[in-house]
Amino acid sequence: MSVVKKRLRVGVLFGGRSGEHEVSLQSAASVIAALDPGRYEIVPIGITKDGRWLAGSSAQKLLPDVLRSGQRVLLGADPNVGALVPMDEDRSPALRVDVVFPVLHGTYGEDGTVQGLLELADLPYVGSGVIGSAVGMDKDMQKRLFLQAKLPVGAFLAVSRARWESEPRAVRREIEKQFRYPVFVKPATLGSSVGMTKAHNAAELEQAMALAGEFAQKIVIERTIRGREIELSVLGNEQARASVPGEIVPHREFYDYEAKYLEEGTRLIIPAKLSKAQVRRFQDLAVRAFHAVEALGMARVDFFLERGTGRIYLNELNTIPGFTSISMYPKLWEASGLSYRALLDELIELALAQHREKQRTKFTIELPAASSSPSSSGELPEK
Repeated sequence: MSVVKKRLRVGVLFGGRSGEHEVSLQSAASVIAALDPGRYEIVPIGITKDGRWLAGSSAQKLLPDVLRSGQRVLLGADPNVGALVPMDEDRSPALRVDVVFPVLHGTYGEDGTVQGLLELADLPYVGSGVIGSAVGMDKDMQKRLFLQAKLPVGAFLAVSRARWESEPRAVRREIEKQFRYPVFVKPATLGSSVGMTKAHNAAELEQAMALAGEFAQKIVIERTIRGREIELSVLGNEQARASVPGEIVPHREFYDYEAKYLEEGTRLIIPAKLSKAQVRRFQDLAVRAFHAVEALGMARVDFFLERGTGRIYLNELNTIPGFTSISMYPKLWEASGLSYRALLDELIELALAQHREKQRTKFTIELPAASSSPSSSGELPEK
């Protein structure tokens, strides 16, 4: 008599209070379509733009429908519950999941906040923990850690939105002293090139700083590196490995939001045309960058290969890369011999393995018996 193996209940978390909300829906739809229905029972969990959590059924394939008509739920911080609690009045049972797959991009999803909630709830989840997610989301902080790890990073400057608004002339002089135009200006804590601008002069710089400031409290200004855009995917926990490199050839002046998601014309060259030595160098740097920010599970690491000098510069690391049908992260693994479905299987296994590893850690101490404890009476011992 054959034993039917119980399917894992995978909560796919998408949407969110972020400028990358729509991108998240595209990524999550691709993940749900690729997960093996024979191994997993899928629970779509949407977060609306105003922060409400809504759960759909495994048969609910259209994610916008989940956000419109899903069951209102809450994820509590009590580790003894380990489930989504319905908010309706008919006392519906708690909705249990075995592992959560966050497919959230940007603020309140990729920045360590949701990861912290999942930690408190003691639920396994795919991807980096609180530290790796928070650092991976902050372009300024991750570059500082890259420099500390002696990784090659292009010149950059971080400025708070408050400082820019209070003393714009002083900030502009500081930028123009350090960089020549054009420069890239971007929110420090957002991805998908949302709010990013290439400023060619002082007037454009002011507009770029104002735009970036709409999306983040900190703004990053970077030297323009003229070269090829090379990306690699990294997979693993302590023992991570890198994919073959790929190259992005945008049809616009740079790889902005429109070029990524709204327009056709950008070319993806996979694998990138590089020497064997260059491939090894990129892979080594990608894995080192992954460990420098304490990433886990997955990350996409972006580089520039400067024209003329051949120098490699590490641009940034993304801890929840895009998972759409045209996204580089899964495409690079497919080119490396790992199918989309097998990639998702491995990410879920890595999440469960990391959760088991965390459970080995002690979070309480064993105190002596009350009779022998010096503080059992409430008094402190004499010095």
